[in-house]
Amino acid sequence: MKITYVPKGVCSRLMEIDVENDVISHVKVVGGCNGNLQGVSRLLEGMKVEEAISRIEGIRCGAKPTSCPDQIAQALKQAL
Repeated sequence: MKITYVPKGVCSRLMEIDVENDVISHVKVVGGCNGNLQGVSRLLEGMKVEEAISRIEGIRCGAKPTSCPDQIAQALKQAL
């Protein structure tokens, strides 16, 4: 399943996540902090969806009430 998500409240503009058998197989984030998001994306690949959500949901970016990792969690939750 391919998830296409437009994040809210963060610098990134688009998130594309591939999930196969409840496991994240690929994450691509357009915009945002490139190096950090590449790292987060690679760490999430191979992880079960529920585990990823539990690890990254609620992370904040500075004074913002959300972050790119939190928005990835929101995208994954919508897909469930």
